[in-house]
Amino acid sequence: MSPETAVAASHRAAQLETALCKVIRGKDDIIRLALVSMMARGHLLIEGVPGVGKTTLAQALARALDCSFQRVQFTSDMLPSDILGISIYSAIEQEFEFKRGPIFTNVLLADEINRTTPKTQSALLEAMNEGQVTVDAHSHPLPQPFLVIATQNPVEHHGTYPLPESQLDRFLMRLRMGYPDGSAEREILRSEAGTAQLEVLEPVITGADVLEMQQAVTQVRVDDSLVSYTLAIVRRTRESEHFSLGVSPRGSQMLYRAAQAMAFLDGRTFCVPEDFKPLVVPVFAHRVVLNGSHSSTLKKSEQADQVIREIVESVPVPV
Repeated sequence: MSPETAVAASHRAAQLETALCKVIRGKDDIIRLALVSMMARGHLLIEGVPGVGKTTLAQALARALDCSFQRVQFTSDMLPSDILGISIYSAIEQEFEFKRGPIFTNVLLADEINRTTPKTQSALLEAMNEGQVTVDAHSHPLPQPFLVIATQNPVEHHGTYPLPESQLDRFLMRLRMGYPDGSAEREILRSEAGTAQLEVLEPVITGADVLEMQQAVTQVRVDDSLVSYTLAIVRRTRESEHFSLGVSPRGSQMLYRAAQAMAFLDGRTFCVPEDFKPLVVPVFAHRVVLNGSHSSTLKKSEQADQVIREIVESVPVPV
């Protein structure tokens, strides 16, 4: 891709970011990270208490893309076939015909994913990792680009099933949406920003644009010193006395790609340390497992965030 094409793609991404910020007030950093996840060909997990805008953010991102979109409300009685599809015998054709499920779309909103059982959650594993699904020994490719935006309530809430480590590892990032600050909440009340702005949001880019941007991201240069910096952080998560499970090689790959996407959104063709540091917690925190002996008044997820922040601060930043 030529530099001129890369600059044009970066400009369209900036327009997308501006459009989303008009819908979700006071969450500019969350919107930036959501776009980083998409540009890096990753999937996004958004966590928070009900009513803080998790679903609105997912819907706004889907609406801003001129792509096919499906929303699935996960419940405890949902089956894998409700997502993937099912083979039905046709008496006319005298053979089984595959009826595609809602996963055959460009953007899938998996709303409250942790309200369904692990068996149904696992139906997304192959799709998120390989861009295809296998039903009755037949593989079916998914449309491209393919993006899963999942929302979940905190595991302390009733009727939730914590996502297993293998499922969490398929999400490039886990973002937490907390309560808005006072000024942002006042603006929401005054302008009715949420639903009103969402209804009038028009597509900003197309699926072809997304694929072009994702390709441009892969061409962002990363100095070898930044690779060593990433591996040093990963190694310390594996050696930490606080973790029984450190960051996997997939995790280090995800951070590398996310940093490239961050540089791309800033209009650069090369990475700097500031592209890596703010991404370490959202990319790594859901991939580690705390030791059972680790005690704190903080919730487990917050404990993991805190330990990883300490690790990041302890690793020298390359000059």
